[in-house]
Amino acid sequence: MFAEYGECVTHHTRHAAGCRSAFRVAVHLGGLVHEMVKGANVGLATLSEDVGSVMVSLGWSSTTGEGDADVSVLLLDGDGKVRSDVDFCFYNNPVAGNGSVQLLGKTPTADGSEDRISFDLDAVPQDIEKVVVAASRYEGSRFGDLDDLRLTLADSAGDGLVRFAVEGADEVSAVIFGELYRRSGEWKFRAVGQGYASGLAGLATDYGVDIDDDAGQDEPEAPGPDAADQPAATGQDGAEPPERVPAQARGADPVLGSAPEQPAMPQEPAAPGTADPAPVPKPARRPRTAKKKVTLPRTAKKSLADNDTWRTARLFPVSALKSDRERETRATSVVLSVMAQVPEFGRRLTAGFGAPAGRMETFTEVTLPHGESPRRPDGVVRVERAGKLWTALVETKTNGNALKPDQVQSYMDIAARRGYEAVITLSNDVALEGSPLVDVRIDRRRKHKVALWHLSWAEVVHQAQMLIRHEGVGNAAHAWLLQELLQYLQHENSGCHGFQNMGAAWVPVRRGIDDETLCQGDARALEVIENWERLVRQVCLRLGGELGQKVLPVQRARRGSDPGARRTELADRLCEQGRLNAEIRIEGTPGVLAITADLRTGKLRTSIEVPAEETGYPLTRAKRLVRRLSEAPADLHIETLVDGQGAGPRGTLERLRPEPADLLPKDGAQITGFRLSLFKGMGNGRGSAETGFIRSVDEAVDRFHAQVVTHVEAPAV
Repeated sequence: MFAEYGECVTHHTRHAAGCRSAFRVAVHLGGLVHEMVKGANVGLATLSEDVGSVMVSLGWSSTTGEGDADVSVLLLDGDGKVRSDVDFCFYNNPVAGNGSVQLLGKTPTADGSEDRISFDLDAVPQDIEKVVVAASRYEGSRFGDLDDLRLTLADSAGDGLVRFAVEGADEVSAVIFGELYRRSGEWKFRAVGQGYASGLAGLATDYGVDIDDDAGQDEPEAPGPDAADQPAATGQDGAEPPERVPAQARGADPVLGSAPEQPAMPQEPAAPGTADPAPVPKPARRPRTAKKKVTLPRTAKKSLADNDTWRTARLFPVSALKSDRERETRATSVVLSVMAQVPEFGRRLTAGFGAPAGRMETFTEVTLPHGESPRRPDGVVRVERAGKLWTALVETKTNGNALKPDQVQSYMDIAARRGYEAVITLSNDVALEGSPLVDVRIDRRRKHKVALWHLSWAEVVHQAQMLIRHEGVGNAAHAWLLQELLQYLQHENSGCHGFQNMGAAWVPVRRGIDDETLCQGDARALEVIENWERLVRQVCLRLGGELGQKVLPVQRARRGSDPGARRTELADRLCEQGRLNAEIRIEGTPGVLAITADLRTGKLRTSIEVPAEETGYPLTRAKRLVRRLSEAPADLHIETLVDGQGAGPRGTLERLRPEPADLLPKDGAQITGFRLSLFKGMGNGRGSAETGFIRSVDEAVDRFHAQVVTHVEAPAV
């Protein structure tokens, strides 16, 4: 094996000598990862045989856990320009090139998060010669605030091929990480690392994207009966893309979709001896992008039923399900059939697994030979593109049933022998980074590689919600199918409810904390930490699907730290302090939402720290905050944060409403912000029943976001 590695290293090193810059080759167990430097290039076919579809990930970390950036992709023709604005793929236009390029969104890592982009290189239009991968920051932020800027590229089996660390991007707000380009009929990758101080607008202009100098120039098209055309959002340097904020919140006219013109106000002449008034800055320019069709829900009509006991007929009924086997069979058939009939949904679920963009067919209860006893996976997904087939076996579990390692192992062996590309497991459980749900043997001697992927039912629901409620689909029948799918998955009898059990260690750990007998190094504490992380990730999926915004857990860990070591450290801290802590970042909110479960007191605390306004006297700032929280619960705790001293005066909103001055420090110290907190009793059970811990966490987060965070987001009056 190592002799083969040596031959590969020699071959690639010789190949690198002909490049403009050399790249370094690092040997890892299971394959080669090329550590590239700025300007280096490499042919993908020399790295792997499975590069018809590749996955590019852009990652970064920050000391606060709050740093973020938006990913964008530009498809360029032979002249190095986009053919039209539809070749500009970004947050509000996540699919381009006839589905060959798809933004898959963010996924948390041990020390931050990374954005994943799926490329079906075989399906990229022939007149596209180059694909540029970039990222940009907003609200005046620069990449110097982020650490460990990196690009990784993996093949369709998920094996890493290329890694490129971007350096010297401190003072720029947009960066081109790399580019994929054709050369002699094959695809190559080049490490670029070029920065733009002019931000996303400057980058997009260089590649031919039209720049809109006025936010209100685009007018929406007339809506159809089932859909309305909204102007697609555009990124800009130093600001959020406007589509992320409702038009009414930006002062836009709700009918025309643009801000009404204001009459020019006459300016008084400047007094003698004074400087001329500063010129009014022109509105920031934005890349104009194609308008995207969004499916809107119809207005509810009056029911024709005689009484409330009549049930609406459903495409996927659940009332007759009685056994786990029936639930698994029905759930598999329902999800796979909708994946095949709604291309946007099927592509959303399979793009992250290396599947190409093509014609999809799905099957259930397929019999495959395996020794003396044939195997019957729950489903099969096949995608055809240009005469080539991508095949994945599917194994599902519902109602909290665990995946069986021997069963998954047999499917991996079958897939390897038959030349299939992947095995997909689907269950209520949530996979964690560096902690696989099922341990399987992978025979490295096999030439054909099979990837093992996992989906949770919570992720399936999340993707359906994002499409039907926020991003939309262009076909009314497809929208109805997705709605029926959601109705089925969210029904209490479907068994597809996501993570619902904190595990067997939950009760012993709580008792050990109560009587102070839980010691550091206890394996049960580590199990609780892992399940807590699963719960937090599921909370992010659920909340993100409801809000239509990016919601991610914040990981405050040292760069490059091992996820297992980080969880062990948190388990020891749980034994010592008796508390579970988590932070989630919701796009558009001024701070990070913190969740603390104190197992000693049995209370849940949800909180957020908001910075103090820069203008006005301290008392004015306190009054503004109290006014903005006029609709918040009376038991909301407000704590003043003082520069260099931590916490300052505090009190409940009920007491502070008549006396906001009680928030001011007595010594006149500088106020840096305020911490807003709500407390709630914690469920005792380990599950999601009415008195369960999981349900109490869901309710606490929902209440805090609806009754506190939304008011903090509102402008001061």
